[in-house]
Amino acid sequence: MTPQERQRFDALMEEAIENLPPALADLIEEVPVIVLDRPTPDMLRSVGIDPADTKAADELCGLHTGTSFTEASVERPELSSNIHLFRIGIIDLAGGWDQPDADDAVYDEIMVTLLHEIGHQFGLDEDDLERLGYD
Repeated sequence: MTPQERQRFDALMEEAIENLPPALADLIEEVPVIVLDRPTPDMLRSVGIDPADTKAADELCGLHTGTSFTEASVERPELSSNIHLFRIGIIDLAGGWDQPDADDAVYDEIMVTLLHEIGHQFGLDEDDLERLGYD
């Protein structure tokens, strides 16, 4: 991934965050969004993907880590939450940069992935998110 592609992606991501409804935008202030080209080996292992499986690794678009709001407790310390977005997975799922409407397609996939991971922060599981259309 070139520096220009990263900048292009990051500008679209910033636009997506700016277009979130205000309540969700406030959440981003509490739960950082971390953007990486691809997940780390530890991230892959945490979701049951062998880090040597580069195809599966490059298909992952996002990951929520930490404790959701519904599982947080004042009685025990919790892991801080993060939302990770993975450029390569999102760009590939959107069809790549070579298509005529690439920016729109990548933006849409960023938004779906972002909303999916925010859903996890609110305690939604994969079935819930699929029913809502964020799978």
